[in-house]
Amino acid sequence: MKRWLIIWCLLFGFSAAVFSQTLEMEDLRKNRERTLKELNETNKKLNKTLKSAKNSLNELNSITAEIRQQRNLISKINREIAVINRRQRAVKDTIYLLQKDLTAKKRSYANAVKRMGHQRSEYDELMFIFSASSLSQSYRRARYLKEYSAWRKRQAAEIAERKQQLEVLQKQLAKSVAEKNAVLKERNAEAEVLKKQEGSKRTLIAGLKKQEKQLKREIDRKRKQAEALDRKLEQLIAEEERKSSTRADKTEGKISTAQQRPTKGYKMTKEELALSGSFEKNKGKLPFPLSGSYKIVAHFGRQKHPELRYVQTENSGIDIETTPGTKARAVFNGVVSRIFVTPGYNSTIIVRHGNYLTIYANLSEVYVRAGEKVSTGQNLGKIYSDSQDGNRTILTFQLWKERTKLNPELWLNL
Repeated sequence: MKRWLIIWCLLFGFSAAVFSQTLEMEDLRKNRERTLKELNETNKKLNKTLKSAKNSLNELNSITAEIRQQRNLISKINREIAVINRRQRAVKDTIYLLQKDLTAKKRSYANAVKRMGHQRSEYDELMFIFSASSLSQSYRRARYLKEYSAWRKRQAAEIAERKQQLEVLQKQLAKSVAEKNAVLKERNAEAEVLKKQEGSKRTLIAGLKKQEKQLKREIDRKRKQAEALDRKLEQLIAEEERKSSTRADKTEGKISTAQQRPTKGYKMTKEELALSGSFEKNKGKLPFPLSGSYKIVAHFGRQKHPELRYVQTENSGIDIETTPGTKARAVFNGVVSRIFVTPGYNSTIIVRHGNYLTIYANLSEVYVRAGEKVSTGQNLGKIYSDSQDGNRTILTFQLWKERTKLNPELWLNL
């Protein structure tokens, strides 16, 4: 009875564990398949631009982003394999204990049958009962034979049940092995893709090292354009702070000193205060500022290239490479604060969300007007495609809290 209780608890625990691992496996599989689909679509479309790209540094950024995505995919596959390994260990442990229990039951059953005789007939059983020395003993013998017959049936049923359970587990194990082999095969294929990508990167880096002067000039040109964009943003944000202060002072009846007194941050209305709080609560949940295939080719902050020691950039946001024709979209409800044009970034839109601002730079077309309210996911404009650089389509996305630049990747639901 004790052994049966242990086996039952084991089977129950195994079923719960397998169910939990199956759900985890399903989530991992869907996640991996989604990542693989996005990666394939991105590489298929963006590699067309690489063939005709004239800017080698852009090409290096693109390949580096692909390698990062590829490693992320392989990491997800490895997590799947880990789940499969845990499931296989659980199945093997359960099979071992079931086989041990089945062997013990068969041995016990065989010994009992042997003691009672292999071919005991109904006549022998009657003789066994009537040869008793007393009526009481005859009754006990009859009851014993009845209980023995019931025990044999139970044992036979339990042995058959154990066999069935073992067959089910053996099939699960075989399925798990096949599943693992398929995932391993896929991981090996993706590892080969990664190997080729890294080879392309090494070749490109070798070529870039021979063009150090030209590359430095290109980096310097981009740095100056980025600094000009930042200065323009800071200027516009400062103007809005002054206007908000004037508005607040008018409300309080202090018009005369509004222009002279220095401001401290953007003065929000009640509506803007609520919007700001709602925006802040959605940190890490904001939708991506574009739809479709993409890869982040430049990250926030100061970035020093691991291979090119002279390549160092300071990024106030993130640069997202996508496919020609893609639209930039608002990441949250807000109001279009400003629309302006700067060299190297074409049209730029600032959307205010209380004292938070999202910036969408490098647009060739603009679909909204200053002062217009926009909603989450609304198209703001078409991202510029550079015909001189293989139609590369890159959105520069920034996130500020008043005059403080924030890392967008910590706020987006990546």
